[in-house]
Amino acid sequence: MHKILVVDDQPDNVYILQDRLEHEGYEVITAYEGETGIKKAKEENPDLLLLDVMMPNISGFEVCKILTEDEKTKDIPIILLTALIDPEDLKKGFQNGAFDYVKKPFNRVELFARIKAALKFRETNKLLLEMEKINTFAATIVTANHEIKQPLTLINLSTTALRREMSKENISKDAIEKRVAYIENATKEIIDVLEKLTNIKKPKFVDYINNLKMIDIKE
Repeated sequence: MHKILVVDDQPDNVYILQDRLEHEGYEVITAYEGETGIKKAKEENPDLLLLDVMMPNISGFEVCKILTEDEKTKDIPIILLTALIDPEDLKKGFQNGAFDYVKKPFNRVELFARIKAALKFRETNKLLLEMEKINTFAATIVTANHEIKQPLTLINLSTTALRREMSKENISKDAIEKRVAYIENATKEIIDVLEKLTNIKKPKFVDYINNLKMIDIKE
C-alpha cells in the first residue's frame, strides 16, 4: 500500500483529500502546517507528498525546497496543490524541486492521474537505485578478483618456496628474507586495493571482459 502525506492548513481540504485517497486504497498521513509536514516526511518516508502552497509561517515552496535538498527526503515526489495560476508561481514550484502540481479546486480524474504518475516515477527511481547497487556490487567483486589475484598468486608461490627452502639441510637466510619481502609487498597491495574500494564514494566504471565492468581505482 502506497503511503501519501497530505500537508494543508485548511482542515476541510485535508479531510476531502484523505477521504478520496483512502477510498482508492492509499494510506494517508496528514499535517496542517509546513513544519509538521517536514517532520512527518522525514519520520514516515511517504511515497508521495501532496503539498499546499499557501500556508502560514512557512510556504509550500519553502517546504518543497527543504525536503528536496535533504538527503533523507530528496527522492519523495512532491505534488503542489495550488490556486495560483501565474506561470511564474508554477515556475517557482518546479525550481524548488516539485514533481508536479494540481490546481484547486481539484478535478478528481486529473488528481489521481498525476498521483499515479508520481508514484510510478518513485517506483522507477527505486528500481534504478537497486540496479545501480547490484551493478556496483558486481563490479566490486570483479575488480577485487582482478586486482588481488596477482599478489595472492605471489604469496602462494612465495609460501611454496619458503617450505622448499626450510626443508633443506642448509637453509639460506637471504632466500627466506627475499620470499618474506615478496609476501609483505603482496599483502600491502591487497590492503591498498581493499582500502581504495572501501573509500570510493561515486564509482567510475570501466570495461573489463565479456561485458563485465570494473571499478576504476587508479584515480
